[in-house]
Amino acid sequence: MLIGRTLGFYFARQFVKTIFIVFATVFALVYTLDFVELMRRAGDAENATTGLVATLALFRTPAIAEQVMPFAVLFGSMAALLQLSRKLELVVARAAGISAWQFLQPGLFVALLIGVGSVTAYNPLSAHLKQRAASLENKIFSRTTQSSGKAIWLRQKSQDGYAVIRADGSRTDAAALVGVTVYTFDLEGSFTHRIEAKEAALHEGFWELRDARVLSATEEPESHERYLIASHLQPSQLRQSFIDPDSVPFWELRETIQRMERAALNTTAYKLHYDILMARPLLFIAMVFVAASVSLRFFRFGGVAMMVLGGVAAGFMLYVATELMAELGASGIISSVVAAWFPAVVGSLLGTLALLYQEDG
Repeated sequence: MLIGRTLGFYFARQFVKTIFIVFATVFALVYTLDFVELMRRAGDAENATTGLVATLALFRTPAIAEQVMPFAVLFGSMAALLQLSRKLELVVARAAGISAWQFLQPGLFVALLIGVGSVTAYNPLSAHLKQRAASLENKIFSRTTQSSGKAIWLRQKSQDGYAVIRADGSRTDAAALVGVTVYTFDLEGSFTHRIEAKEAALHEGFWELRDARVLSATEEPESHERYLIASHLQPSQLRQSFIDPDSVPFWELRETIQRMERAALNTTAYKLHYDILMARPLLFIAMVFVAASVSLRFFRFGGVAMMVLGGVAAGFMLYVATELMAELGASGIISSVVAAWFPAVVGSLLGTLALLYQEDG
């Protein structure tokens, strides 16, 4: 049975208000901390000004704050339910014959709308701002080479055979790699050469390796100032492969995955990110169920502090499960679909089970 329209709008406003307050507080806190950290880093940067650093922090904050959206929904829902309980409005609603399942409908609907909006509108905006932040950061700190701390691995096939490329980092101003090691194989899969180069630049149809040293099992090592390797990769595809999945807007993810698959590039991280975004509305709904399972106790019964602590613990456990499944999905141990949807589905089921136990015995 659906809740009445007037009461439903009233409860929905409470959920929207508290979730927005929690998210805005986190957003402001993240912005402040990031601004202070960037000002510290900008101490020796010639191009840094307070205005540029403030803009950079503003561009970086939406992508960081997006990661805490589930917790904003969780704590905002808890705050809304606790406030309604403190004012005895839930008591009046129960006395009027409205069950917990009915007055949770507005909260679930709000969570669903926020989830859909965060995927279709907020994520593209935050991804676009993150890309602009990367460009602005390069300008402020005059960086020409970027590295995530992890080696870059690429695999390609050409008319000459196969090649596996490892690099320490990439140049931000061109389709180029630095600290490159290339392992080449013939069309039958037999190893032919190992090539070490200071830098490798991708052009239309070939790699240009500079200061290269070629080693093989049958020939003496050779040094080349310039060494070419055939390639079917395009410079645009290479630049795209360097972009963090969080920097690709939701509406461009499918096309990006398809282009990378055609270029034989690894798309695991991008598929996982896409599935996580698709599962986000259900994850937000799970957060409302979890919040309800620890927040519907009457104030006059006491134990409010323990309820809040229980909600925090439940949110932390769900976060750990989400991160664990994401790591398993990124490593290829499980599929990206399972990794993305498992926490949302299990969280919804456990929250529903706990609420059934409390409400219906």
